[in-house]
Amino acid sequence: MTSAATLLGPVQVRELAERLGVRPTKTLGQNFVIDAGTVRKIVRTAGVSAGEHVVEIGPGLGSLTLGILETGASVVAVEIDPVLAAELPTTVATFQPDAAERFSLVGQDALTVTELPGPPPVALVANLPYNVSVPVLLHFLERFDSLERVLVMVQLEVADRLAAPPGSKTYGVPSAKAAWYCRTSRAATIGRNVFWPAPNVDSALVAMERREPPSTTASREDVFTVVDAAFAQRRKTLRATLAGLAGSGAAAAEALEAAGVDPSARGEVCDIDTFARITEEILARGGFHAPAPRASRRERERRAADGDAAASGDGATSEGAAAVGAVMSDGSAPASGSAPTDGSAA
Repeated sequence: MTSAATLLGPVQVRELAERLGVRPTKTLGQNFVIDAGTVRKIVRTAGVSAGEHVVEIGPGLGSLTLGILETGASVVAVEIDPVLAAELPTTVATFQPDAAERFSLVGQDALTVTELPGPPPVALVANLPYNVSVPVLLHFLERFDSLERVLVMVQLEVADRLAAPPGSKTYGVPSAKAAWYCRTSRAATIGRNVFWPAPNVDSALVAMERREPPSTTASREDVFTVVDAAFAQRRKTLRATLAGLAGSGAAAAEALEAAGVDPSARGEVCDIDTFARITEEILARGGFHAPAPRASRRERERRAADGDAAASGDGATSEGAAAVGAVMSDGSAPASGSAPTDGSAA
């Protein structure tokens, strides 16, 4: 393939896919971006500049990769699909030969990545598979504290949940956990016609800017346990949802009151700093007495409907496949053969 263009267009994407024998799959959440204007919009919104080190998850055929490299930034791409991964260096060398030295590749499941080649990345820019978008984001934010900002394209409903403020109907586990690391907002809406094949849902760009985590004596893991418990059954009060962790409803109420929270309130009223205070108070009274409760069937179905567990592919929109399989809400992967838990659709 030869081209004077520096980015992939519809013709190049289809030609490249045909030559590789690649057919976008629902299982891996593959929908390829075919519009160069959209690629440049993503890169521009991300604020990528020359000399920066950027990590991209699920690069697929390389549409967004080329857009990032076009700015003069360096890119380390994480791609699980061996066929796509093997072709990416050739695509970069063909369309932007001067950028080849600024590109590196990690052929791995994004949820298992613990280190990256080269300097620590300052930005994460990606078109994420819907079925793993939240766990992948949380995993990278936890693992790579050098990340100062994130811009990802995800399903519209997932974007709304990530950016939802406390008190809103869409505020939940993804919103609270993302807030531990970042200030999050929706940056733009992306239509369906910029993808091949076109998904059945719209997408959105989510912008995240690193912030200091809550000032607390509780660990992130413990705070996230309380968050999971608080949203396991959204219609129940915090006194009820936290009773198991605290040891009883009365103990939960005592901890909540000490944290300045009405025991009859529900989880959606608490920001991440409030969850940290609640966690401190529960731990001060003897620690957790039981594992966080499993989410109700209704809650699991609601989260799945939001698209983050859309393994069926109806809303799966991604250049490549960052990871596949069941995943937990905190970004970890369950044991082989286990079914998705209440966090898998976070």
